[in-house]
Amino acid sequence: MTVSGISTQYLIELLAFLATAGALAGFLSGLLGIGGGGVLVPVLYEVFGAAGVSEDIRMHVTLGTTLGVIAPTVFRSFSAFRARGTVDIDVVKRMGPWIFLGVVAGIVIASYASSEFLRWIWVFFGTALALKMFLGRDDWKISSVLPRPPWLEMAAFVIGLISTLMGIGGATFTVPLLTLHGMTLLRAVGTATGIGAVIAIPGLAGYIISGWGEHGLPPLSVGYVNLGALVVAPIAVLAAPYGVKLAHVLSKRTLELAFAVFITTVVARFLWTLLA
Repeated sequence: MTVSGISTQYLIELLAFLATAGALAGFLSGLLGIGGGGVLVPVLYEVFGAAGVSEDIRMHVTLGTTLGVIAPTVFRSFSAFRARGTVDIDVVKRMGPWIFLGVVAGIVIASYASSEFLRWIWVFFGTALALKMFLGRDDWKISSVLPRPPWLEMAAFVIGLISTLMGIGGATFTVPLLTLHGMTLLRAVGTATGIGAVIAIPGLAGYIISGWGEHGLPPLSVGYVNLGALVVAPIAVLAAPYGVKLAHVLSKRTLELAFAVFITTVVARFLWTLLA
């Protein structure tokens, strides 16, 4: 990403920072079934701030660009989990259409929402999820089967909506939903990568369209998606299978705690930006 007034040394450091974030996002995508958005959103938020992007659109550019980065990562993780037989395709097919409708609704809301509102979305939903995963109670189950229509479909719509407003692949909510209804954590993580694929592509297209012609966008932007930051995507894709490999050898509780720590870190960072 090129911005006038930024030195060559700064650009090199910036790219190194983004490359590291990309590797971490890819690894976490494979390990936790997430699209890496929780890592990239706070990183890119700071990067675009350093680049002088207006606060009015800074979070929007961050979310759109994040979805652009995580889209190929989610597909790579989905392929890896499916090859190991840990993806419930029937669940992905059932939830998919409603996830898509939620993504569309999320894009419409995001196009009118303020940057502050989008960060509070992160704080609220991230806190609730982190508490659940830290407690990690095995007896927290609603049933041993998934909800009947229209309840699972309604949940899928909400997941698509909130995930789009947070710039994530959906596992943040899909994994606990499935585990609360009897699915093992590893299979829920694998299935969540399929849900993430449904969120990432229409979400990416939506941020491009809603930001088209917006004033104050950083150079190399297509709508709210900045192409300069997409250099991290190939690194994230390469790192994803390593996370998948580790996910298959770790215990359920270890995965839960890793997920909880990850979410808590992101929430703390955004809360600091809101209250500082």
